[in-house]
Amino acid sequence: MRYSRAERIIQLALEMQSTRGGLTLGEIEEKFEVSRRTAVRMRDAVIRAFPQAKEVPTDDRTKRWRIPNGSAQTFTELTTEDLAVLETAAMAMKHAHLPSHAENLRTLSAKVRNLLAGDLLRQIDPDLEALTEAEGIAHRAGPRSFIPPVLFESIRTAIKSCRKVSFHYKTSTGASSSQRTVAPLGFLYGHRHYLVGKEAGVSKPKFFSLPSISNIKILRESFDQDPDFSLKDLVSQSFGVFDEPAQDVVWRFSAKAAPAARQFLFHHTQKYEDIENGELIVRFRAGGMLEMAWHLLKWGDDVEVLEPAELKELMPDTLFSWPALP
Repeated sequence: MRYSRAERIIQLALEMQSTRGGLTLGEIEEKFEVSRRTAVRMRDAVIRAFPQAKEVPTDDRTKRWRIPNGSAQTFTELTTEDLAVLETAAMAMKHAHLPSHAENLRTLSAKVRNLLAGDLLRQIDPDLEALTEAEGIAHRAGPRSFIPPVLFESIRTAIKSCRKVSFHYKTSTGASSSQRTVAPLGFLYGHRHYLVGKEAGVSKPKFFSLPSISNIKILRESFDQDPDFSLKDLVSQSFGVFDEPAQDVVWRFSAKAAPAARQFLFHHTQKYEDIENGELIVRFRAGGMLEMAWHLLKWGDDVEVLEPAELKELMPDTLFSWPALP
């Protein structure tokens, strides 16, 4: 068995042990990005390696498999790299202006260290310090608005208890504000951070910039979770966070920019088409024309918008030739 395949089998065993309800074949496909046939083979390999694995009874016809706790214990020993990843993630959250997330990660790191035996911790510490110091977080220009940790705490509490929240909300220019009452559905993190919520009488969820929210209160009024709502599905049709109808998008990159463009995931539906002269065509379907235009300006005159017309109109007539590509 190849090392990569063995690693995936071990990882699947750990996943099957850590989930209370077990995993379906569909979930294995999604987690490991494999075909149904490969998912079946992986499940069977785990069952052969761990005879205590069992099928979990469910109310529907969906089959789930789980390994009892402790069965894969020998594979869960912590390494220096595991702790270094936690420390680096905490630094990244701090630089992304998510202080409450950074603090939670540091607390988790401290709890994990407390679980380690003294001898092992003394062995790990020097390597951990070296790895942590070797990790850098690049500073990027962007909003530096402070988001109070209490804001995250209040929204999370409301989400868990299915309670609505009310808050003051400023416009992007700060010229005016309004009182909003929202059923909180989740968070969306990116260049800017948003609360995804639904207002009464509005069919679609909206995105509320977290730095623009103040005086938040958890209300007694409850709301029903929509079983068909998926945050992943909501954002999958957009380029960024602009909620617009999806359109066919086609960009042409110059031969110089083609190798760099191939390294970008512009959208999960994207497809490439190589042109004989070395140029590259990228196609996908999404909304969010304004955010696309902002991104394309980074490529200067090395990209041309072929479709849609709406995006073409947003692009300036003359583009710069930048000395370096994104």
